[in-house]
Amino acid sequence: MVKAIRMSRTGGPEVLEYVDVELGAPGAGEARVRHEAIGVNFIDVYFRTGLYPQPLPGWLGKEAAGVVEAVGDGVTHVKVGDRVAYAGGALGAYSEARNIDASVLLRLPDDIGFDTAAAMMLQGLTVQYLFNRTHKLKAGDTILFHAAAGGVGLIACQWARAIGVNLIGTVGSEEKAALAKAAGAAHVINYNTENFTERVLEITGGKKVGVVYDSIGKDTFIGSLDCLQPLGLMVSFGSASGPVPPFSLNELASRGSLFVTRPSLFAYAAKREDLEAMAADLFQMVSSGKVKIDINQRYKLADAAQAAIDLEARKTTGSSILLP
Repeated sequence: MVKAIRMSRTGGPEVLEYVDVELGAPGAGEARVRHEAIGVNFIDVYFRTGLYPQPLPGWLGKEAAGVVEAVGDGVTHVKVGDRVAYAGGALGAYSEARNIDASVLLRLPDDIGFDTAAAMMLQGLTVQYLFNRTHKLKAGDTILFHAAAGGVGLIACQWARAIGVNLIGTVGSEEKAALAKAAGAAHVINYNTENFTERVLEITGGKKVGVVYDSIGKDTFIGSLDCLQPLGLMVSFGSASGPVPPFSLNELASRGSLFVTRPSLFAYAAKREDLEAMAADLFQMVSSGKVKIDINQRYKLADAAQAAIDLEARKTTGSSILLP
């Protein structure tokens, strides 16, 4: 038996149950991984609340790091004893151990620890595809990145600085502004005390930005469109404040033929060769020291509900992990 977090219904953090689960041998194409650390992400909230539906009773967690304990038939790219991490596959990372489709597992470099790996896979791979494939950024570009002091945001600030991109970040407090600035944001806007659309115009001298990266959703979407240059790209990759409400396509035309995309990591990493290339890029950025992973909250697996409460209340900065 292993301990895991289960949910029998959707709702608030109170629906999370800490239960015993029988874990059998891995099936064909699977590996059993004993978790050393588990990532906490806003996508977990979407599954828990039912915004992203799943059959019930259900599970949570898309990201973790640990050691391979057993492999099923046909698994050749990982073996027993390998240090691995993942950000994908079926839900169920909120557990001491699990069987998972081995195709999502990535062997960890020796210089990247389990805590760091669990905190960086989903968020770091997200920044990798946002900056390299959703839109290929180049030195000298100016972008707007919302929630710049969150887990994805702090990685994005550092990554942008490393490649010479001017990142304008939004945050919700002066404390978070200092974190984003220290991580590499060229400018930081506190959206609780400033109008971020007006400040982007001021910072850019009226030129606006070519790309907006927005994980906030409902509260920032229209304002973000107003920050874009003609032919600019709106990248809506999250819904922390709620889903973006329906809008007329004329909103894009009237602002200069804007583009909008709603990307997801799991589409960009669906092919094994793409996943490996993305991970190699992320591992290099972290191993080189250009990107440091800030783990500012650690919780016991049994306290997953408290982790959810803190995340939704926007009390967290950087990354959060659960420890089995």
